[in-house]
Amino acid sequence: MADGFEVRGVNHLALVCSDMAKTVAFYTEVLGLPLTKTIELPDGMGQHFFFDIGNGDSLAFFWFPGAPGREPGVTAPAALPGLGDITTAVSTMNHVAFDVAPERIDEYATKLRERGVYCIGPVNHDDSPEGWSMEMHDGVFMRSVYFFDPDGLSLEFACWLRALRPDDVKHAPASAVTA
Repeated sequence: MADGFEVRGVNHLALVCSDMAKTVAFYTEVLGLPLTKTIELPDGMGQHFFFDIGNGDSLAFFWFPGAPGREPGVTAPAALPGLGDITTAVSTMNHVAFDVAPERIDEYATKLRERGVYCIGPVNHDDSPEGWSMEMHDGVFMRSVYFFDPDGLSLEFACWLRALRPDDVKHAPASAVTA
């Protein structure tokens, strides 16, 4: 893009947690992400911690004393995909998808379960009317495992199975504006 910005990836995604100690334990001990930076905010405002998620990208969490609580179905999905409503309000984050190697996705689903984390998948995403298949086939373009963190943040391990092509863009964007 001639007049665009040269974006090199995600620097960090900043989320809010209810308990920094539980968040650090989950992301370091369960998911194995290195904690790379901790910040005490001034005037007792809280904390801001960063985890390395690979490729120079970070997942960050704020902890604010007295922050409003989570509201399933408003600020976070009420269910994992395929198990109920995943709708969230405008201007909220729906989920974080971590990119993983395709050959490790089954292993990672097993590891999550062994560590006591309830998860769905691997799910085989395809272009069928349902959007997924129980079986692997040539039309599967992505595989995913879905799970929640201690605050109910919806997380995903995802892996592309093929390069995306121009014919993968085939839907007109919807608009809330009515005529």
